[in-house]
This record gives sequence, C-alpha cells and structure tokens, in this order.
Amino acid sequence: MKISLNMVRRLNEKYQSADDIAAIGIDELVQKVGAQLGGVDDVIDLGKKYQGIVIAKVISCVKHPDADKLSLCKIDDGKAVENVERDEQGHVQVVCGAPNVRAGLTVAWLPPGTTVPETFDKEPFVLEAREIRGQVSNGMLASPKELALGDSHAGILELGEAQPGADFAETIGLDDTILDIENKMFTHRPDCFGFLGIAREFAGIQGMPYKSPDWYVPRPDFPAAEGPELPLEIRNELPELAPRFTSITMSGVKVGPSPIWLQVALAELGQKSINNLVDYTNFYMLETGQPLHAYDYDKLKALSGGEAVIVVRNPKPGEKLKLLNGKTIEPRPEAIMIATDKQLIGVGGVMGGADTEVDEKTTNIILECANFDMYSVRRTSMTHGLFTDAVTRFTKGQSPLQNLAVLAKIVDEIRHHADGKVAGPPLDDNHLDDAVLKRDSLHQPVKLSTEFINARLGLKLSVEEIKQLLENVEFKIETDNDGITVMAPFWRTDIELREDVVEEVGRLYGYDKLPLELPRRDLTPITKDPLFELKAAVRRTLSRAGANEVLTYSFVHGDLIEKVGQDKAEAFQVANALSPDLQYYRLSLLPSLLDKVHLNVKAGYDRFGLFELGKTHIAGVERDGVPGEFERTAFVFAADTKAAKQYGGAAYYQAKKFLLDLLAGLGLADDVVFEPLDPDKYVYEAGRAATVRLGDTVLGEVGEFKLSVRQALKLPDYAAGFEIDLSPLLKPPAAASYVPLPRFPKVTQDITLKVPAELAYRELFDFVRSEIAKAQPANTLPKLDFVDLYQAADDAGHKNVTFRLTIASYDRTLTDAEVNKLLDIAAAAAETKFSAKRA
Repeated sequence: MKISLNMVRRLNEKYQSADDIAAIGIDELVQKVGAQLGGVDDVIDLGKKYQGIVIAKVISCVKHPDADKLSLCKIDDGKAVENVERDEQGHVQVVCGAPNVRAGLTVAWLPPGTTVPETFDKEPFVLEAREIRGQVSNGMLASPKELALGDSHAGILELGEAQPGADFAETIGLDDTILDIENKMFTHRPDCFGFLGIAREFAGIQGMPYKSPDWYVPRPDFPAAEGPELPLEIRNELPELAPRFTSITMSGVKVGPSPIWLQVALAELGQKSINNLVDYTNFYMLETGQPLHAYDYDKLKALSGGEAVIVVRNPKPGEKLKLLNGKTIEPRPEAIMIATDKQLIGVGGVMGGADTEVDEKTTNIILECANFDMYSVRRTSMTHGLFTDAVTRFTKGQSPLQNLAVLAKIVDEIRHHADGKVAGPPLDDNHLDDAVLKRDSLHQPVKLSTEFINARLGLKLSVEEIKQLLENVEFKIETDNDGITVMAPFWRTDIELREDVVEEVGRLYGYDKLPLELPRRDLTPITKDPLFELKAAVRRTLSRAGANEVLTYSFVHGDLIEKVGQDKAEAFQVANALSPDLQYYRLSLLPSLLDKVHLNVKAGYDRFGLFELGKTHIAGVERDGVPGEFERTAFVFAADTKAAKQYGGAAYYQAKKFLLDLLAGLGLADDVVFEPLDPDKYVYEAGRAATVRLGDTVLGEVGEFKLSVRQALKLPDYAAGFEIDLSPLLKPPAAASYVPLPRFPKVTQDITLKVPAELAYRELFDFVRSEIAKAQPANTLPKLDFVDLYQAADDAGHKNVTFRLTIASYDRTLTDAEVNKLLDIAAAAAETKFSAKRA
C-alpha cells in the first residue's frame, strides 16, 4: 500500500487531527513504521521525477509559420532557468502542438535537460533545445499524460493561478515522499487501508494524541432534500452477505475535470483521474478505506421496471454483465450482485457495470456506500480475475459502522464542488445487531488488568500509561484501580479479546522497548507423549529393518480411492482443494503408498520397502462428537521378478516378517494372532492375507494385493503390505532390553515338516519354537525363521513347511549332531501333536 506523507500532513492540518507526523525526520519515521506498524518495502522520493520542471506563463501564442497545428509560444519563467536562449524581454520560445495553448495560460514547462516524468521509470527521455520545422523549441509544455498525472494527452495542463518560475512539484504538492508498506501487514486492520487510519497510527506510534475529523462519526447529519425528489428503492435479498447498504440520490451534478490538487493526489498513489465525480469517490475511498460507487440515476431507472430500484441478490442462471473495464462475465452462482428489478448492473464489492456508468452527460446520480462479506468478495474476485482497489479493501472486512459517515462526506463534497443537490433522504438497509449500533463498536468492551498486560509484555506500565497509549488512537477507556475496560472505536474490527488489547499496547509502546529477558519456566521434565514415543519406536524399528519412510498428502484423488476398491462416498470431499488431484481425505494410508511403488520401480529400484505414519478419516465416523481421526501405520514391500527369486515363497511372508519385526520391537510379537481375512476386504487377495488381532482388538490386515489393484497401479507381482491401527498399541514404553551376541560360531539347520493342509502356520510355528526352547542346551541363543511352504499338486491334504534354526552357545561351539538332535525332538513332538512327518 502506497502512503503519501504529504497527504497525511494535509489531512492532519485540515482537520486539526495531530501534529506533524514527520517532524522526527523521514528516516526515523520509516524506522518506527517498520518496527511498530508494517514492513516498509520502499521509500520513494516523488520529487525526483519532477526535478527541473518550473511553472511558466504563456505571454504570446502565434501560429507556426510552417505548420498549421503548431504554435510559437513565448513564455515567462521569471528567469528561473539558466542557460536557455531568451529574447530581449527575457522570454523563452517553445513550440507547442496542444489545441488549448493560448496567451495568459499558466503551464508546466519542461526546460532543456529535464526528463519527461512519464518516461522516468521506463526509458528516461531527456529534453533538449531543438528545431521543429525551422523554429527552435526550448523544451516543451506538458500535458497531464506527459506529467504522469493521468491519461489525457488532448492538451497541456492548465494550472490556474501560480507564480511563474516557481518549482512545479513544490507548488502542486508533488515534492512528496511515498512509503510503500507491505499489504499483508494490514490484513486484520481494514482501517489502515485509508489515510485517516494511517495518520492515526503514525501519531499513535509516536505517542501523539489523534482526533478524527468532526464528520467521521457513526450517525452523521444529512442535508434535507434541495430539489425535486429522485425516488429510489433498495431490496436486499442477501442480508447476511450485505449487512449494510446505504445510498442517496443527488440531482444537478456537473461532471467535468477534477481540480488539479485532486488529480495530483490520485496520481501520486497510482490512480487515474477520470472525472470529478468518480475522482471524489476514489479519493474518499483512499482517505477512509471505504469504497464508494456512483450510478447514473437516469440510466439505472431506464433499466428498472418503473421507478429506480436497486436489488442485492445472487445472479440468475445464464445472466451476464458487462463491467466498467469492458469485460463481460457470467457471475459465479454465489456472487453478490447489484441489479435493478430487471437486470444486473454491478458486482457487489468488486466492480460496477458499464450500463449505469457515470459520464460527461450524467446529471443525476445514486451514491452507494455498502458493506459486503469479505470472503464472498474474495471468491468472486478470484473466480473472475477482478482485482480492484475496492476488492483490496472489502476483502479486509471494512467496518459497517462507518458507512453513513463516508456517505455523508461524499455528499457534502459533491454539493460544494460539483453543484449536486440532495434529491432524497439517505437509505440505510441495516442488518446489524441493535447492541452494536447502540454502543458504536463491533465488539463488547474488553475488561482486563494492568497485571495481565504487563505479565505478557514484561513491562511495568501504570494504568495511566496504558490509558494514554490507547486514548491516543481514540479508544474509550474506563479505569477502576488496577482494572481497565477498553471500548474499541467504531472503525476497529480486530479488538475482541484481552490478548488483542495486549498486542495493541505492546505495538503502540514499541516492541523494540520490551525487555530482552527469557521468561522464568519450570524445568521439571514433562511427561512423554505416548503417541509420540510409539511413532518414534515404529520409525526406528522399520527403518532398522530396511524400510524407507515416506510422507504423502492426506488428500488423494477420487480415482485412487476407486482403484483400490474403496468407496468415495465414505470419504470427506475437500471443498477448496489445493489441486484437482487432491479431492478427498484418504480413508487409509495404503493407497497413497501403493501409488508410489510404480514410480520407484521406474526409477530403477528392484526391491524396496515403504512405510508411512499418518491420520485417516471416514465420513460419518465420529469420536466425541467430531469427525474421527485414526492414527495408522502402513507398509508395502515390492520386488521385481529377478529380485523376488532370492526371497522364495510368497510376498505375503515378506510383509508379515516386517510386521513381526515391528511388533517384536514393541514387545508384542508373542501377543498377536493372525486369522483368515474376510475375502471382501478391499485391497487384499482372498486366501493370501490375514487379519491381525491383538486380544479382542483388530489391529489391521496384512497380505498380498488383488490382481485388479496390481493392474490399476502397475504393481509388480511380488508385492504385499500391511496397515495397522496405532491406538491399541499405546501403552507405557517397555524398558530397553539388550541381549549379548554369543562369541562362538552359530550353527544353522533346516527342518521340513509335512502337516495336514488345514493346520494354521502360526500354530505350527509357535509349537516348534516352544519345543526347541524346552530342549535347547543351556546358555544358548536360538532363533527360528520361516523358509518355505510347498504343497504338491497331487496331495491337497498336506503341505510342507520349512523352518530354519540358527543357534549359538555362549560357552562353546555346538556340533551339527547336537543341533540335529534338537530338531529331532521338535519333529517327534510335532508328530505326536499334529501327525507331522519330517521330510
């Protein structure tokens, strides 16, 4: 946001609001603004653009002897410019092609050696004395466009009464300093998008009291009708999106060029002068932060069914609107639209329509000063790519309590400077709460103590010091011993909590003055978060096993949900998705992991394990009255055909091995049970997957993936995974355990048992491991692993299960005979228990 220091000074002088805010010097003011108000992106010395330009008076003007459209002018500059050719009277000759040049006119003269302001920030064009059709022209007489004061190039700028030889920039107020402050600093301060708010803050951060203009009050007086009435009706069909809509009609308006001071004020801030009526509405938007709009009353009435009617509503299907910028749009269905009872005439809070535009023929007008929902305006602006000064302000949430004040002021200006007459009473379609209107503040008074403020700022401010800081920027303060009651002024929308007041006091006092001391804190160790510790253990265990953690979005595309057999109806759909690929909250973690498998295969990885920890959500499932979140862990192992050969057996057992390693790391490997999985489970292949149960609680599932899933996501055939719920695993962390490794060589032998096909693998594995533990030699460390499972095609009633025993002693080297005897004992016990035969 660009802030003119000259404009702030003029406002303070005009309304006697505060002393000179730049008395401390520009550099120190910039430093204070940056520290206490907002980041200053740039400091622009505007006067440099107009350096060397002087005011001159046209003494004579005759036609150029060799050019019909050019004039030879003699100008008087009070001999202010040196090194320029003059006649006997000390006048300077300039050739001018402007149709409005004439003797007696006071103009802006750009002598040789000066830069044309219009080109200053582009490719600077420096003037020189040169011949034009045989006549020497010493520089030029400038138009508003060439002076970067507007788009008009039809004639030279006419200055009115001014002293020849005076500095042009100083005379008309262009010897200015512009502060460009980052807009985001004022996101929650809509009042700072107007110069009144900025002037108040500049005073406040310097400890100066500020007094708003007398006209800036919530309930101003309006003059009575001064001529024939121009009736107007307001119908507001969107009171929640347009809580206040004020308007008034005026007649006899004379539309024409704006005075020079107004053109200059707008140009300084990047605004283009259009005509006096539009310029005044723009100027008071810049002054107060409240956008205004003027309609041609007669055009609007002609577009109504009878008398003039303004309707605030949503657009109807198929309706279109031509805007002031020439663009035609079909508004989004939820947009706030301004219409007559027949057709659209504007986009509320964004831009007016071309059909009711004020032009040079306009004599009767409607002035609108409204308040619109900031979120709706932002969505409409983004949808249609419309970014205006009104949008910038409305999307910050302007206070609806200032509407009448701004409307009354613009009416007064048009009466005095455009000959307008009030043609009807002010209309106020007001849907604010009665309590808000009664107290002239958007929020309830905030009660707090000096102790509350000082404790958070580390200060020792007294009640009177706090009171003065806040009263400087026009808060209403009541004190009672150590207590303070703070009532925010009607233009402040951000003071609602005690912490808001603390922030205000700290900012006005100066954050740079706060003591640089660390607060005292209790150093008692905090209780560890069980979930955090559990997640750390999961990461540690799976990483040690060789898996790689990934982090994917919590949102997924609807296609991915369907590819793994899930139902999109069970997922929360994101209304404002970051991209079309992130439409739904995920129902589980596995789809996100599976979606990354093919990418890694393409990258050249022939075998890998991926895991993720994250939250999932299911629509309709609640916990404590709010949508439930589920902490889960998922894992996928994949290998290409060549790499899969070295593992042997099915991919299911690789996934199960990682799961058992994980559960062992959590001290739960002996407590879980694997049961046949429901064949309808969405992602797993029936008969090649299992449900993982911990007591009566289902932890999750482990298994190989369906053919349809593998095909849809281009997975290798050797792929399996698991997904478990972490919540049932929450428990006090187990004490760290350490088992020393034997220093003697280990002995490895395999054993294959032929057992009935219906015997569960887990039951057999647990039995064999138990028998080995009973019979193992003293002071040894055994480990039993699964190797292979085979079922002959001609023997459906049996299956062969191969285990591998690895054992070592802490005292000596074991012999093969001792290990074989141990396996014989286990085989004999299995034969008795399960009719198992050692193969």
